[in-house]
Parts: sequence; C-alpha cells; structure tokens
Amino acid sequence: MQQPRDPHEIPPGCPAHGNVQMYGPSFGADPDSHYAQLRAYGPSAPVDIAPDVEVELVTSYDAALYILQNPASFVRDSRRWNALNEGRVPADSPALPMMSYRPNALLSDGAAHARLRRAVTDSLATVNEHQLIRQTQQSANYLISQFSTDIRGHAELMAEYAQPLPLLVFSELFGCPPEIGDRVIAGISGLFEGTPGSDEVLGGALMELIALKRRRPTDDLTTRLMEHSAELSDEEVMHQLVTLLSGGTAPLAAAIGTSTALYLGEDWQLGLPVEDAISQTLWNYAPISNYAAHYPTHDVELGGRVIRANDPILVSFAAANTDPKLTEHREQLSAKAHLAFGAGPHACPAKDPAFMIAVTAVETLLNQLHDVELRVPFKSLTWAPIPWSRSLVTLPIRFTPKAVAQGAGSAASAGSGASAWSAGSTGGQTPQQQASAPAPSHADPSGTHAPAAPQPKGGLFSRFLAWTRGE
Repeated sequence: MQQPRDPHEIPPGCPAHGNVQMYGPSFGADPDSHYAQLRAYGPSAPVDIAPDVEVELVTSYDAALYILQNPASFVRDSRRWNALNEGRVPADSPALPMMSYRPNALLSDGAAHARLRRAVTDSLATVNEHQLIRQTQQSANYLISQFSTDIRGHAELMAEYAQPLPLLVFSELFGCPPEIGDRVIAGISGLFEGTPGSDEVLGGALMELIALKRRRPTDDLTTRLMEHSAELSDEEVMHQLVTLLSGGTAPLAAAIGTSTALYLGEDWQLGLPVEDAISQTLWNYAPISNYAAHYPTHDVELGGRVIRANDPILVSFAAANTDPKLTEHREQLSAKAHLAFGAGPHACPAKDPAFMIAVTAVETLLNQLHDVELRVPFKSLTWAPIPWSRSLVTLPIRFTPKAVAQGAGSAASAGSGASAWSAGSTGGQTPQQQASAPAPSHADPSGTHAPAAPQPKGGLFSRFLAWTRGE
C-alpha cells in the first residue's frame, strides 16, 4: 500500500505521520472527526483498524459504490490477505474474527457466492411478514414485562431490550427448541462479549439443531436452508446460520437502541413516524460502520493512491453515508439510498425483515411505556469504542412503572396476543447473564400476588417460551 503524497501537501490536522487509529475511546467518542481527517487524503486513506492491522478505508460514497458494485476487481475472500499470509497480523488481533475467511455467502465469490446466497435469499423470502411482526411483538412484550413493573421506573434498554430482542426473534425463526435456543443465545452473546469458548458453544448448538432438523424437519428457516435445491452440506448450513446471527442480531440491536434514543432525544421532532427515526439511524449512525473487506485482484488507483492487489480495502458505510459531497443533495435521494445495508451482489439479503423488526421493536416499546424518556441527554450517551459498529453502550430510560394493581386487562400490547405480565427486573444484565439467571415471579390478573409458581428452568429462550405458554 503506497503512502500518501508529500506530508507538506497535507492540510493541518491530518495524520501526516502515521495512520489514524479507528478504535479506542477517542474514536468511539467522535468517529465523525476521524472520518473528516481521512477525507483530506481523498476517497480512501490508510488506517489502523486494530493494533498493527493496516487497511485502506473508503470514506467516499461514490468510491464505496464503485467497489461494492465491482466484484470482478474487488473480491471478498480474505485468504488473499497479504499481511495475514505474510504473518504480519497478530494472532490474537480483534480484527481476525471480523475479517477471517468463513465458507459463507458473505465471504465467497463467483459461483460459490451465487449458490450460497441463493439458498439464503430464497429461504428468507419464505418468512411470513405478519408472522415476523407477531414474533417481534411477542418477544418485545416479554422483555418489557421483565422491567416494566420495577418500582424504580428505571431500565437499561440496551442490555434489557435492544440486545436480547433480536436473539429471541432469530431463535424462533431458526426453529430452536428451548435448550438449543438457550445455547445459541449464550454462544452469539459470548462472541460479541469476547467470552472464551463462545464460538464452540454456538457451533455445537447449531450443529445439534441441524441434526434435529434432519430427523424432524419443521416449518422454519433452518429446515428451508437444508431442503434448498442448492443442497448445502450441514457445515454450510451452519455457517449461513452463523452469518445470519452475527450479521443480524448485533446490527439490529444497535439500530433499535439508537433509533429509540433518537426518537426520545431532545433534538427529535416528536410525532414523526418511527420509520423516520430508523431511517435517520441508518443514514447517520450506520449500525455496521466499517466493514465489508474487499481484496483487489490487481493493483488499483483510488483518487491518486495506489492499493496493491490483495491488500484489504474496507468500506466505511458510516463515512460514505455522511460524505459532504452527498449530504448537499441528500434530500433529493431516496430514503433507502444509504449504504447501511451495503450494495451490489453482497448487499444484506435481509434488509426488509431487519427494518420491519426494528420498527416493530421501537413502536412496541413506545406503545407499552407511554411516558418513557431518556435519563440523560442524547448527546451524553456513550458509544462502543470499536470500529466495526456504531452502538450505544447503555441506554438509560425512566418511565411510570406498571403497577401490579393495573395488571388486569393490560396483559398484552395491542395486537400481540401475549400472556399476563410477569413482575421482576433483569437488573441490567446482558443476554448471556440473563440466560443463567433465575426466572421472575408472576402476578395474577386480579392485581394480587399469586402463590409462587414453579419457575421455568433454563436460559433466556426457555423462559421466553414458558412465558408465551403462560407458565
């Protein structure tokens, strides 16, 4: 990768001697200033995406589209990565889990990509829209029920709502039985939290799920992938499920949290549709910020900079969406012209279901907690100090608690068909912590405390399924 032009030609304040670091508290607190610095180089610039890991980062909307829509010159298979093959990437680098090759549609090219993607898109196309909304509402109602009766009227919405909600929805879509669903949630949560052994937990749970579906196929996404005409092997099915989980749950959690914060924030225009808040999130706070590593098949030139073949080029969806050259006329673009879901042959195949889940999650929360508000100003919220995603660390809210005496007749939200509210709070736990926490006690519809019922055992998904059955 060639170095930028003469440092004396670089405007003041630009990183003339060393790459901009795209990680850590400084980046997390103010990524926009980092993107502004990088734009002085042109459409792309060299950055450190992790300690001792250099990549070329594209910050221009037009250049991002060019790369995303040109699979002949820019491929996704990271086995080409020069620095990795030459031993220059630390073995414990946090970039490796995000950039290493896996046999999935996201990181494949050509005929292999077409085959795997067709299986994924065809299977996703069978998901019933109304059923997905009902599943999301039911998952949302369950999670809200766990903190809405807390007498303090406080909750931490990322850990107690935004993060576990997509996990519950996906576990249902995959057709997980309770025990396997618990392990899937523990595994994927552990991956994002850096818990050792989480990859093995997730892989083992999914392979057990696949074996179960081989014996007893049902009407779910896992079975549809397995029965697709592409004839995926069990390992291939497992890797597509992992991709859907990792590429869907964390970005969805970020979108739900940020959109809720925007809607409740002091700068938001109350009364506008929730869809507008989701759209603003996708434009200005892209949940997947810097990702989509591409490897040029030949030396390429971007704005006067030459990038060697097989040196990684990452797309900054966040910087591209806020490209000053774009924002000047953004109001003239389609609301869906953002790159939050990517573009080209590797664009997110589940963008419509993802948008639907996010809208339903935010609307259900606002309908259930009519006076919910942020406990701190939007501008005071803290963001995760990582390069890959733009996600709130915490989202503290306050509301009027749902008193047990008011429980009669309010067991479910409008159109949800859910069972009676259960008292108790998750206490700000992560989904993985919730998976091993004791279940909350239930209150009967008359408004008085019922005798303690037998507690459903297991993790988060087991307790959710027990709740849907009224247990």
